[in-house]
Amino acid sequence: MQSSPRAGRHGDVLAVVSQSGPSVSFFDAATDRHLSTLRLTAEPHELCFDASERLLWCTTAYHSGYYHAHSGRHTVLTAIDPDTHRIVEVVDLAPEHGPHGLALDVGRGRLYVSVEGSADRPGGVVALDTKTRKPLGRIDTDAPGPHWFAIDPTGGRGYATNKEAPFVSVVDLDRGTLAAKIEVPGSEGLAVAADGAYVYVAAPYAGFAAGPEAPATGVRVIDTRTATVVDTLGTENVVVPVHLTSTGKLLAGEARMAVDPADPLGHHAPGQLTVFDADTRTRLGQLPVNRFPLTLDSSPDGRLAYVACVVSSTVDIIDLETHRTLASLNIPKLAEPGAHGLAYIPRRS
Repeated sequence: MQSSPRAGRHGDVLAVVSQSGPSVSFFDAATDRHLSTLRLTAEPHELCFDASERLLWCTTAYHSGYYHAHSGRHTVLTAIDPDTHRIVEVVDLAPEHGPHGLALDVGRGRLYVSVEGSADRPGGVVALDTKTRKPLGRIDTDAPGPHWFAIDPTGGRGYATNKEAPFVSVVDLDRGTLAAKIEVPGSEGLAVAADGAYVYVAAPYAGFAAGPEAPATGVRVIDTRTATVVDTLGTENVVVPVHLTSTGKLLAGEARMAVDPADPLGHHAPGQLTVFDADTRTRLGQLPVNRFPLTLDSSPDGRLAYVACVVSSTVDIIDLETHRTLASLNIPKLAEPGAHGLAYIPRRS
């Protein structure tokens, strides 16, 4: 008999950001029971859990709003105790600003944070020491707004997606230099294969352009040895988040939108989660999710997917073996945007 997808999760926690909350909410991963909500400085974005230091990191990108429409950039990261749900430290990266994407290198004790550019310098990636929580340096990406960031399994290479720039920035983390630019038509989320051979990039970026000149929507497959796009996994709609599970399933969150001049975020229909086999690049299935999927995560065993939908401010919980929605969590918000960053936190061993 097949075990329940919730079996064995007692003590595990799911953390969810609300951008306009502004907060991080904590839920019991076995029962979906709300445990607590921690208020943060506006406006939190992404989460990253460091199991080695037992810290939950959160970026705060803007004072209000979202990319392309905000009231000014923030400069801080917040370190949170995931067990007591309290703030440990607020790290100010100033003069760097607009911190967003997070990537962790446990082996080297490094946390990487993407930051936006200014009039006299392009965007880049800042490295922090995870023990001292002090910045160690910066690498330029030659793009104004590197958004999502991921590193390969060796910790030697990093990949930054860029909404406006027509390339993915490849940075050499050992030398602290920009190593290459891989041509893609503007990009959103990304994921790196477990062996580092491929990077999966959502492109084009979510400008929701239409017509014969618009690039085909989907996930670009980049061969890291040649730094070229070797395949495209086509989708019906623009893809924003991309995630690889521990079992090799590639998740793509598709946003469906009708332009509405009265609403700066547009009028959104329910989105869609499409599941691919990363090795064979075949489509395994798809199912509807709530409005504007923006962030994806999964349980360590790869059985459950979590889909944060920013417009509906919900998190859909998906059984990836049956492709069924098990539950939908409502995340508190004060206005748009709502649910964003996600982190699965295993219980303390």
